[in-house]
Amino acid sequence: MSHKKIAKILIILFVVSILAAQQNEDKSLLLRIGDKKLKDRPLDVSPGIIYSAAEGKLIPFSRMIKEMKRSRFVYIGETHNSLPIHDLQLRIIQALYEQDKNLSIGLEMFPSPSQEVLDKWSQALLGQDEFLRESLWYVNWNYNFGFYEKIFNFAKNSKIPMCALNAPNEIITKVRRQGWDALSDEEKKIVPQPDLSHQEHRILIRSIFEASELPPQMKGAGLDMAFEGLYRAQSAWDEVMAFNALKAVQGNEKKMVVLAGSGHLLYNLGINRRAFEKSHLSFKTVISVIVPKDKKSVQVAGSLTDYIFGMEEEEIPAFPSVGLRFKKFDGLDNLVIESKPVEGVAQKANFEKGDIVLSVDGQRFLDINELRIYLARFKWNDEVKFSLLRSAQQVEVALKFQPPENKKE
Repeated sequence: MSHKKIAKILIILFVVSILAAQQNEDKSLLLRIGDKKLKDRPLDVSPGIIYSAAEGKLIPFSRMIKEMKRSRFVYIGETHNSLPIHDLQLRIIQALYEQDKNLSIGLEMFPSPSQEVLDKWSQALLGQDEFLRESLWYVNWNYNFGFYEKIFNFAKNSKIPMCALNAPNEIITKVRRQGWDALSDEEKKIVPQPDLSHQEHRILIRSIFEASELPPQMKGAGLDMAFEGLYRAQSAWDEVMAFNALKAVQGNEKKMVVLAGSGHLLYNLGINRRAFEKSHLSFKTVISVIVPKDKKSVQVAGSLTDYIFGMEEEEIPAFPSVGLRFKKFDGLDNLVIESKPVEGVAQKANFEKGDIVLSVDGQRFLDINELRIYLARFKWNDEVKFSLLRSAQQVEVALKFQPPENKKE
């Protein structure tokens, strides 16, 4: 297996480990890093309760919102495929908007070139189908729009500006593989040089990295090399999102709510730290912690974040993850399976790298976003039929949207 392919698989596993870690014993939640006054004061977090780290006890939702009034940024971490966490994000956004309508929302899932289409959405100039196509939602993001639909609709109905915070994937990939110095002058204007020297942040990302199921080729001597590449990418993501968040609030008094994966915010060491170090604008961070069904509580470090919300574990995510990645090649109209799936419902189906997609349920798809829009409509226990060309042979594959084995249907 080539190092290039291993690196792609490793990135997928790294992201999956961030999403799934809280459903197992997650050592990254008990690290002795972050706020020196709080890191040795662990908290026991139970479902449905909000905890103030500073006070070391539970507080009502209204109190949390009141304490956020003077904060210029409110960061709300997410597990991307958790609808209850997105519902909490919406609840906080609604409460902050009621408190002060001078509000904007910053989004991890969109690179800065997507700003124009986000402006059109916020101004109610696009319907949902138009938005999914113009924004290339399923090219920019791997998660079902249904997870975010209520947030986007509230922003649209309330005319709340939505801001693209991220960078194009190809630039982050270049940073991961070659380092920031390899970027062109134009690319460096998009992604400022990230600081890679913060030791506590390195400890955090390393703990998440080592919790992932690493391919055998990445263990031993290859481990440090793989980590350094991933750490460059993670730091570049944090740096560019902090940069774009600050840019979006320049010249106005809007409070910004930033929605990003919790791995970008834990211990106030990610986007939040980088933005504060550059601006000294006040902020608060909210992180949800999943409490497994067989436990009454989960212990976390007191320095994990400003506010911790205990979230009961779901039976299964509200929307299935497909797990298929597609590519386009010059001279070929059809889509091609980029790699053998290692996640989602597709990982148990008969897909191979290089399969040419002839049709899906009898329909021909020539556009990646269009095919992924189609696949996103299916629910648990549905089935989709792929017709593939593999080694000059036509292969029929039934993609079954089966719930995870160790979960109840």
